[in-house]
Amino acid sequence: MRKLHIPLILAGAALAVACNDQPVTGPDLRVDHGTGGISVMSWNVYVGADVDAIILALSDGDPTNDLDALLAGLDELEATDFLARAGAFADEIEARRPHAVGLQEITTFNIDLSQAGGPIVVLDFLPIIEAELAARGLNYTVAGSVLNIDIELMGGLIRMQDYDVLLVDDDRVRVLGAVAKTFDVNLVDFPEIPLPPEIALRRGYVMAQLATDNDVYTVVSTHPEPDLFGFDLSQLRAGQITEIVTVLGDANPAIVMGDLNDVPGSLMYQVLADVGFADVWEEFRPGVEGFTCCHLTDLSNPLPGHTKQLDYILARGIGHPQAGLQGRIDRLGDVPGDKIAGPYYRIWPSDHAGLLAEFVMPPAHGVDK
Repeated sequence: MRKLHIPLILAGAALAVACNDQPVTGPDLRVDHGTGGISVMSWNVYVGADVDAIILALSDGDPTNDLDALLAGLDELEATDFLARAGAFADEIEARRPHAVGLQEITTFNIDLSQAGGPIVVLDFLPIIEAELAARGLNYTVAGSVLNIDIELMGGLIRMQDYDVLLVDDDRVRVLGAVAKTFDVNLVDFPEIPLPPEIALRRGYVMAQLATDNDVYTVVSTHPEPDLFGFDLSQLRAGQITEIVTVLGDANPAIVMGDLNDVPGSLMYQVLADVGFADVWEEFRPGVEGFTCCHLTDLSNPLPGHTKQLDYILARGIGHPQAGLQGRIDRLGDVPGDKIAGPYYRIWPSDHAGLLAEFVMPPAHGVDK
């Protein structure tokens, strides 16, 4: 694998964020812990098709395979039926009632191939999930979202956009401040990566200060750049995570979660560890494999296909001063009983497993809500 050399200083040097891009700071970041806690969920809900294969076909200089790749992706999108999968995500949120939910790959499709005998597809993941939650009597609202991928092809006949979204339980959480920001260093900044101009990969993060009944937390949801075209992008991911921890400063308590596209011990993992973030899976379930990726792209595999850990919930400043983190963490959508009925066969809710962490806080004063 080719290594893309990106000095980490580039990420650090570009972190002078404008005032209106920064989350609320100050005394609210250091409120005494209350008697309650916080629960958070992170889940890459999956676009529903092998977008990397489509990007590769569009980028290889051979126009003869472009339409076949697009049509194969549309077939996969139909088979992985997001309308059905959205209900599975809403069921888990209803059952677990997390205070905050970080969702990656929240996607919109606007496709019209009717003139070529193809389909018309209009699909928007976020309102579908919101409707499923509302149907269950849940009041989750969007604290922030950030655009990661923007693909526009064939003069606008094909448009796909991919977002990270942070939801909060509006009945139990008050948003004190939030920011959604594109990273200062992104894949598009490096011309050696052969991306066509119709494909923009600019990732970012959502950061919010959330007040529960008993405390104030800074919560971040993100989805840094994966390896692509055989390039090792571990330094880019580390630079992107460096931007997050720099903006966070010494904010406590704080949670970073998402599909971080790298394994334990990687550069990005070490960036978080160096500023005091603990991998909650490792803390609560030491010695137990925490694989979260990945099922087959058509979600058809009968048994779990996860072989690596890419998804994380990491925490800092939560727990007892001596005993450390207290609580539990579970994987979601990772056993055959989690599969749901699809149009042609039973499918997994996503190609990734989700994570749900519940933190118990030591008693103290609490805060006014």
